[in-house]
Amino acid sequence: MKQLDDALSRALADERAHHDACRAALRGMVDDAAQQVVIGEHAFASGADAEVLGRQLRSRAKEMREEAAGPLFFGRLDFAADASAGEHRSQRYHVGRRRITERAGPGAPSDPGALPPPLVIDWRAPVSRAFYQATAGDPQGVAVRRRFGWAPFSEGESSDLTGFEDEHLRGAPAPSPPSPEPPDPLWSPNSLPSPDPLSSPNPLSTRDPLSSPESPSWSTSPRSEPMRTASAIVADEIERPRVGPMRDIAATIQPDQDDLVRAPLADSLCVQGAPGTGKTAVGLHRAAYLLYTHPQRVSRAGLLVLGPNRAFLAYISQVLPALGESGVRQSTVDDEVARHEVRAEDAPAAAAVKHDARMAGVLRRALYARVAVPADTGAVFDAPLTVPEGSYRWRVPADDLARIVAEVHAEAPPYAIGRERVRARVVRHLQLQAERRADPKSAAWTQRIGRSRPVAAFLDAVWPKVAPEEVLAAFLAAPVDPELTAAEQDAVRWRTPPRSYRSARWSRADLVLLDEIAGLVERPAGYGHIVVDEAQDLSPMQCRAIARRADFGSLTVLGDLAQGTTPWAARTWPEQLAHLGKADAPVTPLTTGFRVPAAVVELANGLLGWLDVDVPAGRSLRADGELTVRRVDDLAKATVDAVRTALGHEGSIGVIADASLTAPLRTALGDAGIETADLAEGAGAPGAAGAASLTARVTVLPAALAKGLEYDHVVVAEPAAIVAAEERGLHRLYVALTRAVARLDVLHVRPLPPALTAGNQRPGSNVGSGRGFSE
Repeated sequence: MKQLDDALSRALADERAHHDACRAALRGMVDDAAQQVVIGEHAFASGADAEVLGRQLRSRAKEMREEAAGPLFFGRLDFAADASAGEHRSQRYHVGRRRITERAGPGAPSDPGALPPPLVIDWRAPVSRAFYQATAGDPQGVAVRRRFGWAPFSEGESSDLTGFEDEHLRGAPAPSPPSPEPPDPLWSPNSLPSPDPLSSPNPLSTRDPLSSPESPSWSTSPRSEPMRTASAIVADEIERPRVGPMRDIAATIQPDQDDLVRAPLADSLCVQGAPGTGKTAVGLHRAAYLLYTHPQRVSRAGLLVLGPNRAFLAYISQVLPALGESGVRQSTVDDEVARHEVRAEDAPAAAAVKHDARMAGVLRRALYARVAVPADTGAVFDAPLTVPEGSYRWRVPADDLARIVAEVHAEAPPYAIGRERVRARVVRHLQLQAERRADPKSAAWTQRIGRSRPVAAFLDAVWPKVAPEEVLAAFLAAPVDPELTAAEQDAVRWRTPPRSYRSARWSRADLVLLDEIAGLVERPAGYGHIVVDEAQDLSPMQCRAIARRADFGSLTVLGDLAQGTTPWAARTWPEQLAHLGKADAPVTPLTTGFRVPAAVVELANGLLGWLDVDVPAGRSLRADGELTVRRVDDLAKATVDAVRTALGHEGSIGVIADASLTAPLRTALGDAGIETADLAEGAGAPGAAGAASLTARVTVLPAALAKGLEYDHVVVAEPAAIVAAEERGLHRLYVALTRAVARLDVLHVRPLPPALTAGNQRPGSNVGSGRGFSE
């Protein structure tokens, strides 16, 4: 046993020394980046080239300098010494969030193939895929996969490396790396026994999945073979208490998640993820992967991350920077379409009509009704267009004018392009006529004729310039369209129209409609890739706003139909994907949860039959966790008691209730001496208030803001009030219940909603460890 302890201690010391070397190398990379800024700014004679290069180098240097503190690697791959390892034969790679290389000295070889392997390889590199995908049945050339255990909240001190865990995926011994000194045979992981780290008191361990069939947390993968879903170190990392913003999962990505993360850039995909399955993390890690794999293409075309609200964006804001990707735009649909300040609020009936898919056709007709097509037989086509030029008079017959307008209208270009297309064809007609009488005409001549008063007057008559606000204001003042019923027209009609569209007060739904019209007038700038989270809550018109920005790009669509809480929430993914312009995108379900305990998932699954969606039930790999459902006489007192109990444990605490109850519950907690943060205060922007809300131990929040967030301990106060507050209140309750990742208290004075008891265990009984109902 002493020999084992000595070997493990020496192996740990070697890994700490390697981490020290990586830290020194990273400091050298930061210094080199700063030096390159100085050199690069003077590398070209052209001032413009030097400025562009300098800006790029300064951005890279700043990114490296401000990289979040933390461990530099979380895993290691030891490849076999035979042909199965291919070009990686006998190589050993540490896997981390950033590639780290040794500083090249004066005598370093110029041939890249002769350089030593990097000290750390990026988790997104092709060779790193084996770290997530290799199994005993398909080792992919890997002899040993090692996972490292770090102290919670480590900032990257080597002393924080507290353990490691080896998986021997092949029978052959792991190779030793080339070394000027003979390797110590005790260092080889395969020379050590394989105690179960879950039961071994030794913090250092090795693990052999072939010889440990009773190890917990096995599942069946799509490859129809046993798959490790969580080692002891992975389980510890996943279940670690959380305070503050969301963390990356680069160290704990599972094979099915990795398949989605590494999907090709051209592929759009949709993830139907049950609570706790990591769908948001998958989307963010796919964004980081695409930026790494296609840096020029994605950076040039742009990458956008869309979340449901700013509180959610504040929660996920540190994930991409932690993965080495900064500068990615993170926004909401409301922010993307915000042409004006929101100064009005729609009645529910009006909002429902404005978000309906039919409004796309309504607005198109309202816009193009301004075009004088020949069928209108308007006066504009009764006479030819005459353009004087000195002693000449150039004319376009009325029939030709009507033909030009009709052809352009049939081509259905964006409105502004159509207007310019009519101008160009009219000018071309005049140019051909003029060139038959005189010399060829220059570009300056065509520009002058195109801007002439007769041509401009004709354009204004048949294809007038319009602002989106002008079109929408005219429609809302008199909303007449055959697609809308009389009741729907009345719902959206302005009771007191403004004197001018410039003084109109717009609602949130109006801004979505304005974006639709603006997209009809002129196509907006697009993105190479967009990650859309909580996509089930988007209306058809919001989806179209996203689709316009992804015409030539791809989407990662994330959501859970069971968590749809808006009146227009999607019922099926094919319909939602059609609105997003990606009808052929495959839908991949994630049903295995790693964060939400099984007892909580079971309780939430009981609601699925009451929701008007068809989704697979979730399951959890976590048999721990606690669930208590209690009827109480005093909701405020019971909430204070539950929070006090929760404060005895590690981690964050969320008190979730209907918006009408959050203020009195916050007051009761304050009177009891418990400091709380109000998430609503930080919902407006991920700034100081939002940051304070995310780092506090106890947060009180309305159920409407809970989506996408998670807390170690959740107190759901008065479920019946949450259900009664809105049309899709059961969906909102489903969201609230699944925010807990360790313990859930459900407190109620009023009777529980029938959906929470029917199909679930009746009050007064206990099911499984940690789950209790009581009256």
